[in-house]
Amino acid sequence: MAKKKKAKKQMAKKAGKKEMLVVTSKIKAYIRSKGMMCSSDAALALSDSLYCRLDDAMGRAKANRRSTVKPQDL
Repeated sequence: MAKKKKAKKQMAKKAGKKEMLVVTSKIKAYIRSKGMMCSSDAALALSDSLYCRLDDAMGRAKANRRSTVKPQDL
């Protein structure tokens, strides 16, 4: 149990103050359903990628003088 808590703290440090945007259990379940294995830091990498994608989408919405992010911004 102590190892899990320590691993979670390390992941939180890596992520900085950003909140996890994805549900790790759902990601792992999907990957396992396809016959693959999932590393412990895959969800963190996906969340970081999603933050970048959302930042780009917000920039595009602002460039188009909108405050609403739409599917075409993604």
